[in-house]
Amino acid sequence: MQRRYVTVDVFTDRAFGGNQLAVVLDAGGLSTQQMQAIATEFNYSETTFVLPPRDKANDAEVRIFTPVRELPFAGHPNVGTAFVLATIAKESKPRLLFEEKAGLVPVDIVREQGRVISAELTAPQQLARLAQLSAADVAACISLTADDIKTDHHAPQVVGVGTPFVVAEVGSREAVRRAKPDAAAFGRMLPRDGAFSVYFYTRDVPAAEAPCERQARMFFPGASGLIEDPATGSATVAAAALFADLDPMRDGELKLTIGQGFDMGRPSMLLTRVRKQDGKIVSAHVGGSCVQMMEGTFTLAGEA
Repeated sequence: MQRRYVTVDVFTDRAFGGNQLAVVLDAGGLSTQQMQAIATEFNYSETTFVLPPRDKANDAEVRIFTPVRELPFAGHPNVGTAFVLATIAKESKPRLLFEEKAGLVPVDIVREQGRVISAELTAPQQLARLAQLSAADVAACISLTADDIKTDHHAPQVVGVGTPFVVAEVGSREAVRRAKPDAAAFGRMLPRDGAFSVYFYTRDVPAAEAPCERQARMFFPGASGLIEDPATGSATVAAAALFADLDPMRDGELKLTIGQGFDMGRPSMLLTRVRKQDGKIVSAHVGGSCVQMMEGTFTLAGEA
């Protein structure tokens, strides 16, 4: 059987920027092993598989795979999958509901003159603040020194709103730029509380990179070793939730534009907002633009 796929660049408004995503449509009947093999073949940071929803009130079941494992939730796969489904749909829904391992994920669709241009997800879980790590240990993972890690706002910590990440603040844009993943340190430190990846950011953003208010990078284990992700929505929304949790604001909305992928030639712009009421986070969101790149079909060996 022929199965359709569409690839998109996510968190960008121009081709060859942002984070690549393959969306496999008509994924019914594929086994977990087949989905993993297809994701490994695409070799993007993530590939999604669209299945009929278990509950007809929802729009789809979405399974998310990196080249090496399945994820319970991820950011750019939700934004990109929603963009693709909304683009090909006959009905112009303002919101899609995806069933995922981490829970139900709502994704709001943004249109201009009838054309889908972007999407914004709502994180499926409340902020979880888990293990704290030392500045020295996190610095070793990204080939920096402990002095490069800032701890006045927060210590390096595992946080998540569906998928956990180590989140750390770096003191300068220059230090973010020169960071490199260190396999030995990763092996000693991770996984920790389910986190396999290190997301690090700086508030030291030059005017030339406006309107970004943070610049971030993320290293994670890929099929061929430690690699960098151009845009990590699930880590970004978790970090934004952490920022809001630390903010003394009791009621209101914290909005941030966070850049990622600039140092690997795939600039990405992630728009976050976190709502607080009575001093508690009530919702966390991340969204951005998408560009469709390719579409096609494939047939697996042995399928009719």
